[in-house]
Formats: sequence, structure tokens, C-alpha cells
Amino acid sequence: MRDLKNKLTSSKNSSNTQLRRGKSFGYQVLGFGAGGVPPLMEATGGTITESGDFRIHTFTGPGTFEVTQVSGCSAENAMDYLVIAGGGAGGDGGTGEAGAGAGAGGYRESPGTATGSYTVSPLGASPAVAVTASVQSYPIVIGQGGTPGIGGGSPAPSPVGTNGGNSSGLGITSAGGGVGCGGGSAAGFAGTGGSGGGGNGRCGPSNPGNSTGKAGNTPPVNPPQGNTGGNGQPSPGNRGGGGGGATATGGPAAAAGSPTGGSGGAGATSSINGTPTARGGGGGGGNQSGSSPAGGDGGAGGGGQGGKNGPSPARAGAENTGGGAGGNS
Repeated sequence: MRDLKNKLTSSKNSSNTQLRRGKSFGYQVLGFGAGGVPPLMEATGGTITESGDFRIHTFTGPGTFEVTQVSGCSAENAMDYLVIAGGGAGGDGGTGEAGAGAGAGGYRESPGTATGSYTVSPLGASPAVAVTASVQSYPIVIGQGGTPGIGGGSPAPSPVGTNGGNSSGLGITSAGGGVGCGGGSAAGFAGTGGSGGGGNGRCGPSNPGNSTGKAGNTPPVNPPQGNTGGNGQPSPGNRGGGGGGATATGGPAAAAGSPTGGSGGAGATSSINGTPTARGGGGGGGNQSGSSPAGGDGGAGGGGQGGKNGPSPARAGAENTGGGAGGNS
């Protein structure tokens, strides 16, 4: 989040020199002091950096954003924000089967025009608006990444993966990314979430809906916080779909003959921290039967690459990006 930093301003004293009339020619010097400067917003919490006239408070764990003073000018109390939830866990393939990529954590940001007009992603659009600060404590919750499953959930009751955790602050909540569907017979389904998890690619008979990617932007907000996961390709394809990303749906796993799993959906790029940074990419789908030595590519913005049995295990989503994990096989 960004706020106007407490920058001390000053102006030079000016003087007016006036000639006095009479027998002697002295001078009167009138001094004009600078105008008073109103107090600006003051706040603490998180890691604080500065960009131009603005302070940036970054939280990568739970904490409190404490506003201790606000300005007499309401426009100077505006706070832009970027809130990203934890990415989901990639689907585990079990024995000889392909799990799917996980969805990225929900991605919500303000337009960026209130604090310096920095560049935002397409998601930083109306009706999203900056938040006006008041003197209070704002609790900050940072969602953790999802927990991976074991053996694709088979045999039951082996654990299946989980969605990422929600993140919240300033009254804004982003939903955790959906888990990618595992490859085992007891894996259940992909998860809905900020962005949805991809569908699996089982070798054997699939449960109805196992290979279907699940919806993002759940619960729905406007602008949307994420996208749907891609469908997997069951036997004879045996490749998982990619997880949804902040700005794009997860790639489907193509039919038999395709070299790898579906790609994760692309994330979004924002300069809220003073540098263009991509976050919120979906995880790539696992690859069991394709010719590629790896799974599907992770989406730009921290999505983890999908794995393939033996040569290339799946990768986690990048830290502090909300990226979804890749699916394994």
C-alpha cells in the first residue's frame, strides 16, 4: 500500500525593499514568512520503503498497519493497495498419472492514480478505488500457499492438496488459489478460488469432472480477482491442465501427442513498489505421457512449472507472488 510520505516543505522568505522619503534615505525591510504546512498522514507497519513522495508498506506476513495521524486535506489520506492471496497446491499425480497446476491467489489492486499515478495491471480499474485512511489499526492477513497432497489422494484416505489461504487488509479480501486436481482415484476435484485449479490427466477411468478446470474469481468481485483453470487430458493423453492466473485462464492439456501439460495462466504486472513486477501466475500442469522432459510452464508472475516423473519434479509457486504450484506426475 502507498501513502503520501510526511515530506517537510519550505519556501524562501521574500523581502520587499521600500525607499523612505525625507532628508535621510534609510530603508524599511519587510519580511514575509512561509505559509504553514498542514500535517500529513503518518503510519507504521510492514517493511517501509519510499518512491518519490510516497511511502510503501509491504507485508509478507501477518501484521498491523497503524495510522497514527491523518492530513487535514482528505486527498492526502488516500491509500492505494495491492492484495494477493496464497497460491494453491499443485495436484499430485499418484502412480503414473498427471496432476494439474494450481490456481494463483486472488489479485486485487486499486487504480494507482491516488498516490503518484504508477502503472497498474488491467485489474486496477473502476470500480476499484483507493481507500481513505482514518486513525486506526488495520489488521493485515497474509495467506499461505496450499499444502500439497500425497499419492494423488490414493489410496484413500491419503491427503489431497489444499487451496491457498486468503489475504486481507484495508477492508479488501483476496481469495486463495484453487488446488490443482490430483491424479489418484480418490483425488476429488480441482478447487475454485481466486484463480481456479486445473483438471487432472488420469491414466485409468476418471471420476466425472476430474479433468475439468475449476472457476476463478470465487467469490466474485469486480474487477475479477482471477481466472478459470484449464482442463486436463485423461488417457491416452495423461497430462494435467494449467492453473488459472490473474489475467488469463489456465492452458488446457492438449490431446494425445502433445508434448506436455497445460501452461499456467499469466499473472499481472504492477509498479506499486516502484518497479514493474509480475505476480499471480498459475501453475503448469503435470506431464505423464508427453515427450517433453518437464510439465507445462508456469504462468508469468511466479507460477510453478509442472513436473514429469523422474527427470523433473513440479515446482512451487514463487515466494511472495501468490503464484500457483505446478502439478506433478
